[in-house]
Amino acid sequence: MPGWVRELLPILILLAVIAAVIARLPRTGVEHSPAFRRRRFFNWFPVGLTYAFLYMARYNLNACIGPVFDKSQFASIYFWGTLTYGFSFVINGPLADKIGGKRTILLAAGGSLAANAGIGLVVLGALNGKTVPADARAGLVPILSFLYALNMYFQSFGAVSIVKVNSAWFHLRERGTFGGIFGILISLGLYFAYDWSSFILKATSPAWVFFVPAAILGLFLLLDVVFVRDTPKLAGYDDFDLGDASSGDTGERLPLWEVAKRMATTPAIMTIALVEFCSGYLRNSILQFYKPFAKDTGRAATDFVFNHWGMLNCVAGICGGVIAGLISDRVFGSRRGPVAAVLYGLMTVGAVAMFGLLPTGAIGWAVVVMSLAIIGVHGMLSGTASMDFGGKRNVGVAVGIIDGFVYLGTALEALVLGRVLPKGDAARDPSNWWTWPAAMLPAALIGLALASRVWNARPQAKEKTA
Repeated sequence: MPGWVRELLPILILLAVIAAVIARLPRTGVEHSPAFRRRRFFNWFPVGLTYAFLYMARYNLNACIGPVFDKSQFASIYFWGTLTYGFSFVINGPLADKIGGKRTILLAAGGSLAANAGIGLVVLGALNGKTVPADARAGLVPILSFLYALNMYFQSFGAVSIVKVNSAWFHLRERGTFGGIFGILISLGLYFAYDWSSFILKATSPAWVFFVPAAILGLFLLLDVVFVRDTPKLAGYDDFDLGDASSGDTGERLPLWEVAKRMATTPAIMTIALVEFCSGYLRNSILQFYKPFAKDTGRAATDFVFNHWGMLNCVAGICGGVIAGLISDRVFGSRRGPVAAVLYGLMTVGAVAMFGLLPTGAIGWAVVVMSLAIIGVHGMLSGTASMDFGGKRNVGVAVGIIDGFVYLGTALEALVLGRVLPKGDAARDPSNWWTWPAAMLPAALIGLALASRVWNARPQAKEKTA
C-alpha cells in the first residue's frame, strides 16, 4: 500500500465515524428540507476544500526548511507573509461584505495560485540538484518574502470568504457544528501541507511543493464558479432568519466606517480578537517548530510523530473541532466562550508539561494534544463566533478583524521564536529548547484569561426596522 494511502486511511475512517455520529444526533431545533441540506452541502463542500488547499499553499513553505533555506531565513520570510495577512483584513473584510464570499474565494484561489507558481519558478531557478546552494540562499530571502507576502494577501480572503458564504446558510444554533466542519477543513489543510508536501519533496524537487497546490487551486477555482452561491435565494431557496446579530436588521446598509467602528467597539468581538491573537501565536509555535526540533535533536528518523506529523495533526484537529462544536451547541447553548476557555486551560497545562517532556519521546504527543486544543479554539472563534457577532450582513468585517489578529499573533510568533530558539550545535541538546515552551506559556495564560471574559457572551438581535 502506498505511503500516502496509509496516511490518508485513518483520516477517512475518522471522518466516516464523525459523519455517522452527527447524523444520529438529535436535531438542534432548526429544520430544513432534505433538498436544502443537499444543496447546502454542495455549497460549502467545494468552498471548504478550496480553503483546505489554501492551507496547503500556505504551510508548504515549512517543507522547504533545509533544502531551500534555514530556520532563521524561514522565520524571516514567514514573518513578512503573516504580517501582510494580519493587516489585509482592513481591505479584505469589508470587501467580502460588499462583493460577496463567492467572488472573494475566487480571488483567494486565483491569487494564491499565481503566487505559488511564482515561488516555484524562483526556487526551480535557484536549485542545484535537490537543494539550493548555501551561498545563494541569502539572496533568495527578499524575493521569497515578497512573493510569500503576496500569497498571504490573497490567502487572507480565504477565511473571510468561507465564513461569509456560510453565514447565510447556517442558523446560529447550527453553527457549532459548522465550527467543527471549519476545524476539519483546517486540519485537512495541515495534512495536505505537511504530509503531501513531504511526499512531493521526496519524489521530486522542492519547486513542485509549490507547483502542485497551485494546480489543485486551479481545479477548485472552477468548481467554486459552478457550485457556490452566496445565499440560499441565489440557489433557488428561501433565505431565513439566522438568529444572529443580523436578525431583524432590514434597514439600509451602514457606511463602511460606521460598520468598522461598531465592530471595533463591540467588547465581545475585540476580546475574541485578542484571544485569537494568542491562538495564532500558539498554533504556529507548535505547527512550525516541532519538525525542526525533532530534526535538530536527532530523533527525526525514529520519531513516529515526526514521520506522521500531518496525519496526526489532522486527526487531532478534526477531533478538537468537532468536539468543541458539539459541546458548544449542545452543552453551552451555542455559547463559544466556555469551550474556548476549557481548551485554553488544556493549552496552558500542555505548555507547562513541555518543560519536563522535552528530553523524552512524549514531547511529540504533548504537542499533538495542544494542536487539538488550539484548532478547536480557532474553529469556535474565527469560524463561528465571527458569524454570530458580526451577523450575515457584517460578518466580513468581523471575521476580518478576528482572523487578522490571528495572523498578527503569528507574525509576533515568527519574530520571537526565530530569535529565541537554539541554533547550530546548541540545538542538538533538547534541554536547550526550554525557550520554546517558555515563549508559549505567557500567550496561553493570557488567552485563558481573555476567553474566560466572554464565557456568557451572546449576540444581540436588532430591532426590526419598519
